[in-house]
Amino acid sequence: MDSQVNVHEAKTHLSRLLEQVEGGDEIVIARNGRPVARLVPATERRPPRMPGAWRGQVWMTDDFDETPDDVVDPFYASTLFPSDGGTAEGDRP
Repeated sequence: MDSQVNVHEAKTHLSRLLEQVEGGDEIVIARNGRPVARLVPATERRPPRMPGAWRGQVWMTDDFDETPDDVVDPFYASTLFPSDGGTAEGDRP
């Protein structure tokens, strides 16, 4: 259950509010009725990424960027986007 408290109440009851947050609640702290901050459960930090950690374990085939005709042709045969003077309908560039 999300709730809103004013700054004075947050300062007075911080321990209770932290218990609520640990239970999964989100607390909005407001000043003069206007939200200014949120108390939310902390997430665990991930270890830093290591560039090159997958080096030598992943590779791409030589034809990686070649799309087979049976995949490309339906895009050019579609009437969804009719040709407007560029190429004839059904013609591939």
